[in-house]
Amino acid sequence: MGFFDFVKNAGKKLLGKGDDNAAIQKEIEESFEEVPVQGLVVEVDGHKVTLAGVASCNDTREKCILIAGNVEGVEQVSADQLVSVEQISEENSRDVPEPTFYTIKKGDTLWKIASHFYKDGSKYPAIVEANIEVIKDPDLIYPGQAIRIPDIA
Repeated sequence: MGFFDFVKNAGKKLLGKGDDNAAIQKEIEESFEEVPVQGLVVEVDGHKVTLAGVASCNDTREKCILIAGNVEGVEQVSADQLVSVEQISEENSRDVPEPTFYTIKKGDTLWKIASHFYKDGSKYPAIVEANIEVIKDPDLIYPGQAIRIPDIA
């Protein structure tokens, strides 16, 4: 569950304008209505970002990884120290499945991505909903952007 790879020359331009750790932490915190991670710690070391803290749920954990990874200059996010309440809860003590991330390629549309993963392009709203902090407008996705592909029933 540790390292996630991203395209380093794609994403939001946040680095190199001061405190990189604070810039990514602020981006994560401002992408949610409520504080998403208790004790959030962000450490930028070159092209690698390490995240630590306790996320409110697995979806929030995955979204934090994506937000950090979708910053230009970041090519790897380490999330070994970023856990969710579900992961540490005694009653839910189980292995949490590895998230499915997809890096958008030139010519991709959300319909095309949904068709690939779900065999039904009309299910693209599930992808938008799962990435609401990353995809602000479903018509504006870009090559190199990483998104999560949620499991749907």
